Amino acid sequence: MESTPTLFAPASGFGRAAIAVLRLTGPACGPLLSALAGGCPPPRRLSLRTLRDPGSGEILDRALVAWLPGPATYTGEDMAELHLHGGLAVRAGVIRALAAFPGCRAAEPGAFTRRAVLNGRLDLTEAEGIGDLIDAETEAQRRQALRQLDGTLARQVASWRARAIDCLAGAEAALDFSDEGDVDDAGLDAALLTRAAALRDEIAAALRDDRRGERLREGFCVVLAGAPNAGKSTLLNALSRRDAAIVSDLPGTTRDMIEVRCDLGGLPVVLVDTAGLRETEDRIEAEGIRRTRARMASADLVLHLTPADAPAEADPDRSERGLAVTTKSDLAPERGKGLCVSALSGQGLDRLLDAIEARARADLGGGDALITRERHRAALARCVASLDRVVAGAPLPELVAEDLRLAVRALGEVGGHVGVEEMLDHLFTGFCIGK
Repeated sequence: MESTPTLFAPASGFGRAAIAVLRLTGPACGPLLSALAGGCPPPRRLSLRTLRDPGSGEILDRALVAWLPGPATYTGEDMAELHLHGGLAVRAGVIRALAAFPGCRAAEPGAFTRRAVLNGRLDLTEAEGIGDLIDAETEAQRRQALRQLDGTLARQVASWRARAIDCLAGAEAALDFSDEGDVDDAGLDAALLTRAAALRDEIAAALRDDRRGERLREGFCVVLAGAPNAGKSTLLNALSRRDAAIVSDLPGTTRDMIEVRCDLGGLPVVLVDTAGLRETEDRIEAEGIRRTRARMASADLVLHLTPADAPAEADPDRSERGLAVTTKSDLAPERGKGLCVSALSGQGLDRLLDAIEARARADLGGGDALITRERHRAALARCVASLDRVVAGAPLPELVAEDLRLAVRALGEVGGHVGVEEMLDHLFTGFCIGK
């Protein structure tokens, strides 16, 4: 049987820097340090060592070395860190020496965290929290990721799973002792069904959160919509304070959607410039308009833009997810309706940003979200569906027990207790190297 390889990867950024950190994990860490640094330094202390190529004996660097014996490490295995000088040649030379050492190979993205999960140092939700923390762009995203990394979701799901297992134990006991008269006609204790109903209701309440966690991870989506030359691209550039979109007097310039990510009061907001809404025979522009309408339907907020100098028409859509905005207010200030802005002079832009932030805060900031990914939501929904069948009363106690097993399994999938390898493959796609 092939032994577990020892992995190495940069744990710091690429490019020229003062310090470059290489991280290692696996059974060859101790022998490798002996060959590379002349022996293992005292555990969990940075020690200055001369690094030599184990093959040629050539000096590679003078570096700080840390020896971290398992299992009390990030991955649960023996680990080591090399704090090198940050030149590209230094790092490349040490990496070549590591790659040539028997049993050593470069890590793939997420390989360290994968091992931490497989070795029981983290559960899957905590690993997802690490990924979210690395990707966090705003304060709200950082706080949500830290809550998940701290085990908020893991502890809640573990509590639900323990209660589901308790119900399953009761159902299986009812099957084993059904001939002794201690259960009702359905073969089940009525108290068990009460407990299952309470668990079902609690999980269902957690699911009724308006998807705040997922939306916070992805960003509050604001679509700029309106007729051609309504000032969408100009407003996008003004709000994002950079030339993200091409601005032209020619109608129909914008065909594809352009997205800009912003931080408004610590909340992630995605501004989307779209094709102008009109009737057209141009197939490419028509496809852009179709995509615009689809994005409007899924947006968290739609800014319906109308130029101040446009002919009088019906009021823009003032639906719950819509906000009427008059653009180019410097051209005809007396005709503005709703929020009036001028990208040219900057008039009203602060008010518009405040309005967007208020909408985002109302949707995303109303309490701490427990569920942060569609994977969590799908598994919990399957659990609720199984408990629904239990509470409804199956015709046979065997079916009740099976539904409780399915509920336990669904809860186990959230934390990675079931089917962890398949979920790890999905999670670590695009994960950072060295983490």
